Amino acid sequence: MNRKAAALPGYLGPQVHRLYEHTVLWLALGLLGVLSLAWSVLAVPLHYLLPRRWSRPLGRWVLTTGFRLYLGALALIGACRLDLRALDDLRTQGALVIAPNHPSLLDALLIVSRLPGLACIMKGDIVANPFLGAGARLAGYIRNDAPLAMVRQALAELKAGGQLLIFPEATRTSRWPIGPLTGAAALIARRAEVPVQTLLIEPDSAYLTKGWPLFRRPDLPIRFRIRLGRRFDPGQEAGDLTAALERYFRAELAHGPQPPLGETRPASAPGRPRHG
Repeated sequence: MNRKAAALPGYLGPQVHRLYEHTVLWLALGLLGVLSLAWSVLAVPLHYLLPRRWSRPLGRWVLTTGFRLYLGALALIGACRLDLRALDDLRTQGALVIAPNHPSLLDALLIVSRLPGLACIMKGDIVANPFLGAGARLAGYIRNDAPLAMVRQALAELKAGGQLLIFPEATRTSRWPIGPLTGAAALIARRAEVPVQTLLIEPDSAYLTKGWPLFRRPDLPIRFRIRLGRRFDPGQEAGDLTAALERYFRAELAHGPQPPLGETRPASAPGRPRHG
């Protein structure tokens, strides 16, 4: 019996459970699509009508509030179990470069749901997406496809006392426990003279990891935990800081929870045996 299925109240059998999981998956994706599209329709005129000093905080507040309500709805229907409380400690800690590992497509949504003033560095194709782009532009999120403009905007956010979310891998993790890091997070932190706060995202499912189709059904509920990692001083050279970040992520994630389903653990890596 599937361990997650057995944990669900009122478990009635494999066929009922599969129907439940398919229903929840479509409800979750449909709700996110409807909410995102509805906000995009409103965000487009607001982007042009409101001055930046109003539109940016409004856009970020709406995304945080909307994502938090969305995640609450997912928890209510049994789609997920979340432990994101550690993020609340960052709200009043001033300028930071926030650097998480990046196992799934849901990572930014989880973090933004707890940090309302956050600026995000995002892929250019996400900013151009009809469901997500208008809201991201209203919130003043930063595209990563123009490196000089990206660094300039990121520095402006940090110099103003804001916090910046950047995934050092630049894409979802391609190999366990973490893919190769780019130097962008370290470079921005060094130039802005602000610390790098690492986050450790620990899912128990491979849902929406690299190569997972959007409509492929996962086992439910999915559990996500985010914990605060080490905070790195920006004083060292960007290359040395990037190398230190990669060593830290590898050490922490290798000794943490088991890799998501569908991933493989190197034979030489320490940790518990994989479950079947």
